[in-house]
Amino acid sequence: MSRLPELINGLPNICGHESEVKAALQPDQPVFLPKTNLRLESLSATFAIALHMHQPTIPAGADGSLISNLQQMFEHPNDGDNHNAAPFAWCYSRIGDFIPDLVAQGCNPRVMLDYSGNLLWGLRQMGRSDILDNLKRVTCDETYQPYVEWLGTMWSHAVVPSTPIADLKLHIRAWQHRFAAIFGWEALARVKGFSPPEMHLPNHPDTLYTFIHALKECGYRWLLVQEHSVETLTGQPLEFKHLPHRLVSRNSQGETISIAVLIKTQGSDTKLVAQMQPYYEAKTLSKQTISGVSIPAIVTQIGDGENGGVMMNEFPGAFERVWREVANDPTVAGVNGTEYLELIAAAGCREEDFPTCQAIGQHFIWQAVVEVTPENVAAAIAHLTKSQPNFHMNGASWTNHLSWVAGYEAVLTPMNELSALFHQTFDQSEVVDEPYRQALLHNLLLQTSCFRYWGQGTWTDHARSLFEKGMATIG
Repeated sequence: MSRLPELINGLPNICGHESEVKAALQPDQPVFLPKTNLRLESLSATFAIALHMHQPTIPAGADGSLISNLQQMFEHPNDGDNHNAAPFAWCYSRIGDFIPDLVAQGCNPRVMLDYSGNLLWGLRQMGRSDILDNLKRVTCDETYQPYVEWLGTMWSHAVVPSTPIADLKLHIRAWQHRFAAIFGWEALARVKGFSPPEMHLPNHPDTLYTFIHALKECGYRWLLVQEHSVETLTGQPLEFKHLPHRLVSRNSQGETISIAVLIKTQGSDTKLVAQMQPYYEAKTLSKQTISGVSIPAIVTQIGDGENGGVMMNEFPGAFERVWREVANDPTVAGVNGTEYLELIAAAGCREEDFPTCQAIGQHFIWQAVVEVTPENVAAAIAHLTKSQPNFHMNGASWTNHLSWVAGYEAVLTPMNELSALFHQTFDQSEVVDEPYRQALLHNLLLQTSCFRYWGQGTWTDHARSLFEKGMATIG
């Protein structure tokens, strides 16, 4: 297949090549197994780290044009913490230097990368080909492919539980378009894990079912989830968080679906990753058994790859130091998520035998529902919402002290209105043209979590502007 263009009439390429994207993901071949230099027999435990990177797109350019917030930071260095623009840009690029340097030293590093689609677009808008080329080096050069794994995500960093259900797959496919346009079809075919923005997992039965269904339709094998966003099928905390699990979802029609998940443990995310804590935790663990198959435990952690002094300053030294230590430690190894799952599968550990879990709070629903119908499920949710003080269907994330819904009607109402009009206008059309691309772009951008995370004021004003422009593109 021919290479996808990054831009179409000045807009990011986020739609219109769904058949090519689907074809690139078939057949579903092993990604790491043919090339991995790890052997499970000697390993007691493993660890995996992921770096999450994001900058929102905002209507703050000339005449309200769309630009990256990173560009805004560079152009207004004296506002707030905008002086961090250059360090942020370096953080987006530096893994492309770290991995080749460590490999040249004889180390065996691993890292997973999670970049939002509109960050990748923003870097191109800013002319930062240097950053993208550095990332291409460790993504496309066969020398470094065994060490780096990309994770898919929502294109514009939309939190899944409060994203209109009809838009979930649009975000997932938009990111795949963007990634393939930059790194190529072969690189896209290797993206098998998914990292939801803010680690926000929906717990409404129908939203979670639709989300998992969309992930599997889009070629994903596994999902990264926060420890406290899931529970056992009887409503208990997970017994052993250092094993892969199978996330089971049942919708209000009684249909079930499941996907493999790796458990991100709780803690101060950025600090734990910056100081490479997963390695030191892995050193304390021993082998585990799933259905008679002995496998090494896995400690999984993700944190912002650029935010905070600890990530900017401490991570480079800690990252290099740990891989030198690992080289002399025969019982612990770094892994990437897909690599680990492929290795244990080759050892005979089947996904259907993984311990099971479900989204937090769902046991209350299934205890209350005798016959699963949409009406009965809705009635149970309504009753539980009134009778259980801590029960809600807003999902769970790594920022549970913040709500993505309460107090944000000024963003959520326009967001849902624009989404509804988008689908009313375009769902019956098979034409992907300029008006469609413009409308889709604004629809997805309005759902960016930053317009709620940063509170009222400038950010909600940005949301209002995106809404008005999105409505105008539809007419």
